[in-house]
Order: sequence, then C-alpha cells, then structure tokens
Amino acid sequence: MSDPIFSTDEAERSCLVRVRVRLVTSDAEQARWDGEMEEQHYLKSARMVGEQLRYVAEVDGEWVALLGWSAGSYHLRPREAWIGWTDEQRRQRLSFVANNARFLILDPGRWPNLGSQVLALCTARLSQDWQAVYGHRILVAESFVDSQLFRGTAYKANGWEALGQTAGFERVAEDFYVGHERPKQLWVKALAWEARGWLRAESLPPDLAEELTALMPKCRLKAPVVGCLWERLHHHLTEQRSSEGLRHKQATVVTIVLLALMCGVTGGYGKLEHFAQGLNQGQRRRLRCWRSPRTGRFEVPDETTFFRVLKALDPVQLGQLLVQWETDRFGLKAGGLLGIDGKAVRNGGQHLLGAVDLKSGLTIGLEAVDEKTNEIPVAQRLLAGWQLDGQVAVLDALHTQLETARLIVQSAGGDYLLTIKGNQKGLQKTAQTLLPEGVPPYTSGDGNQQSRSPGTSSHHRALDRC
Repeated sequence: MSDPIFSTDEAERSCLVRVRVRLVTSDAEQARWDGEMEEQHYLKSARMVGEQLRYVAEVDGEWVALLGWSAGSYHLRPREAWIGWTDEQRRQRLSFVANNARFLILDPGRWPNLGSQVLALCTARLSQDWQAVYGHRILVAESFVDSQLFRGTAYKANGWEALGQTAGFERVAEDFYVGHERPKQLWVKALAWEARGWLRAESLPPDLAEELTALMPKCRLKAPVVGCLWERLHHHLTEQRSSEGLRHKQATVVTIVLLALMCGVTGGYGKLEHFAQGLNQGQRRRLRCWRSPRTGRFEVPDETTFFRVLKALDPVQLGQLLVQWETDRFGLKAGGLLGIDGKAVRNGGQHLLGAVDLKSGLTIGLEAVDEKTNEIPVAQRLLAGWQLDGQVAVLDALHTQLETARLIVQSAGGDYLLTIKGNQKGLQKTAQTLLPEGVPPYTSGDGNQQSRSPGTSSHHRALDRC
C-alpha cells in the first residue's frame, strides 16, 4: 500500500508514503508507549484489558502515532445485531474480536491524513500479529469514539461502519463494567469479507474451530482428584437452591470453578463457561454434569448458572471445607512463613481472614470477620489454636500490637514479622529509639532518622522491648 490516502499537499504525501507501523516488543519501548499515553491521551491511562498489542507508527524513525488493541467488549447490542450471532456463539467466539482501545497522534495537525494512513496500515497486519502472539486470528475490529471530542474521520475513511451510541458503560476489569456519563460512538470493521458469516455460522470453518479449541484452557488434573473434590463438596456443602428443575448440582458447578482456578483461569463468569466447554466427556461424566436426553452428551453449565450458584454460596463454609480438603490431601505444611491477611468480597460481600503457608501456597485457616468487629480478634482466635515452632507469622500494620505479638511468641511458639506504619506514631518513635543501628527506622545520635519507608518491619524481640 504505497499511497492509499489522497492528499494535495506534496510534503504530506511524501510523509504518508514513508509511514511504517510496527509492534512494540521491548519493555523499554512499552514503558515509553505507556508514558506517552498517560501524558497525552485524553483518558490519561495506558491500561488495557485482556489480550493486547501495542503499535507505534514511525516516519524515518520518529514516533508519530501510537495504537493499542485489547480484547473485544464482552457484550454490545449493536455489534451483536451487526454480526448476527447468538449469545452462545458470542461467548465462544468473542476472542476473534479486538478493540482499538487507544489511538494517539503525537503531533496532531502536522499531517491531517496521518491518522487514516496509520489505521489502515495497522488493521492490515493486526490479525496476523495477533495469531503470532496469541494463537488465533482477529476477524472483527471495533472502537469507541468520544463524539464530544472526535468525529471518527479516520475510521470512516478506512471503511469502518458506525453502529450508533453505546449504553454508557466503561470496562474496568475482565467482564466487569461501571457506568459513566459519556456514551460513545461504536465503529466496527470486518477484517475479512467472510468474517461476519463465519462468526454467525452454526459451525466455524475447520481452521478457525481448531484455533478456538487450542485457546480453551485444559483441565489436566487426574480423575481421582476431581472425584474426591466433588464428593467432598456434594456431601458437606449446603445446597442453596431449590431442587426443582435443577440441571447441574451445586457441587458440579463449584468443582468446575475450583478446577478453573487451579488451572490458572482468571476473569469473569464467561471465562468459567469457556473453561467448562474445554472439559471432555469423560471429565464431564466424572463431575456429574447434566446429560442431555436428546443428544446423550454431558453438557456443562453456562455463565448465568455460575453466577447464580456463586452468588448464593456461603463463602465461609466453602472456604473451611477447602481448607480441610487440602489438609487431608496434602497434609499441614510448615514452610517457615505464614501469611495472615483479610479480604472483603467485592460489592459489600463477606469479609474473610485467611492464613496461607507462603511456601506451598496452601490455605490452612479461614474465618469470617463479623461486620461489628475487625480482623484483630479474628486473627488472635486463629493464632491461639496453632503451633508455630520454627515459623514466622507475617501480618500487616493493623495487627502490630502487643496481644497479637504475645500470642505468636508465647502461645504458638513462633516468631513474627509485623509492619510499623507512619500513622502509628508512638510505636514508630519507640522503634526508632530501641532498634539497633541499621534496622529501619532507627534514629542516629543526632536525632536524624536514617532510613524511611511507608512500612517498615521488625523482628519480634525489638517489639518486645517497645
């Protein structure tokens, strides 16, 4: 494509012929790319979600434009109607869609047609690059244009179609969106003339189907492990749903979720369904999946089933069952470091405090933190029942207090690593006075603090003197 964009300006025509678009591959270039986006892009962010590629456009080695592509949006009503696929096809085939999440001209106005040329060059190579990096092609490109700032001229000049306004939601994580007050124009383009037909077809062409199959995460755990976990959940986890009309047992759904996590699957409910689709018939039978009377095949839960089951679960009961299952199967590990930390389930859910053996990664304790209290008494209750000979308990600054330290040393027989933060002024001042030279945040004889950090850690004998 030597001169695809018409221009009456000879200098601009000469520039457009020399534009080259290439992938950003080095860490140094990615840091520079991110910095330019954070400084000059109107969103002031370089963050993208899911699979992603970064491109730079150059003229004689000078960076003139940047483009970023990420995973396609999970659900866009105008796009689904334009493609014509079903919800099930969308969930299975969404990986063939990419979103032009960032587009930045570094010196806007210098060459009026630069954006159109850069976009054309980038979309021409996008699918091949994506396959080289992620193992599958891109068939459809999409982009959101803020109509309060831009008119989408570059997209229109490259044959993209405007499908109207979005509903006004922003993607902030995999399968998770929040509302905002700036709906945007949705533009789309098929990168192959057969793309829409392939995506809405009852069956994908063999080569695309093979790419999709290769993308599915595989469960490689042995059948006895799967069966043992299912049995434990089936017999001891309280069913939260009515038994009428249920296709998939709660134990089946939860076991699939746990297998997905053990196989490294991250993301939302759609990713769980995607993982489940990769289970073979033998694995599905072992998991007691619902068997279709029409086809005789074992079917897996869809994303709405995962959502309903997980929303109704008692996280404390599930967590304690898993701790016991891990202990029975692998034994109680003593790796030397025990991490204790609390986490609250998103959107106001249950606050939990867990203890993890940091060497093996196994959870060895889990308790609920009641809304009328905090983590401190819960952690102390956990510590009171353990033997920590030869181990170090690691806790954050909330737990840096005498009673917790006493329990670890005197009751459990362990050591501790506790954090002192700047807002614990009395304890920090005492530590500065008592800690030996070289251990932050000690104070020198002239009163000057020699080492500072947002949080500093101390061996338990120093804190015993505080």
